[in-house]
Amino acid sequence: MGDRPLNVLFLCTGNSARSILAEAIMNHLAIARGRFRAFSAGSIPKGHVHPLTVDLLGEMRIPIEGLRSKSWAEFTTPGAPQLDFVFTVCDKAAAEPCACWPGQPMTAHWGIPDPAEASGPLEQQRKAFREALIHLRRRIELFASLPLESVNRMALQQRLDEIGEQ
Repeated sequence: MGDRPLNVLFLCTGNSARSILAEAIMNHLAIARGRFRAFSAGSIPKGHVHPLTVDLLGEMRIPIEGLRSKSWAEFTTPGAPQLDFVFTVCDKAAAEPCACWPGQPMTAHWGIPDPAEASGPLEQQRKAFREALIHLRRRIELFASLPLESVNRMALQQRLDEIGEQ
């Protein structure tokens, strides 16, 4: 698919938890490093990264430098990275009218429950963030292991959709 790393954008509404986790995980995983470059954004960004997102990434020794809550509009402007893949990780963002992405990246919906909406004791909230991380990591590992160079676009789209259904 080219000589440069493939650019992957993870979208959710608030860009404070799930999409940030996905960006950090993909940029950290050895299987993806050098092959992909991940970003995240939101349709209505919160303007801050959820504190439990930061805590969990720290516990997992996943770098948090440069992570910030931002609008998907940043990726539609001249000079923005050319996107190869765009994955929505929340149902709200999947149902919203999306930006028009230059270059026609492949898209898929990989929705998972929003850990930021978890209530109850702090440990229960932390559990929701850990579960989100586990689901995202598994999907990212499956995606990163695909033989992108040898799969046609239609078969790849089917596989991306299947990953989101797992």
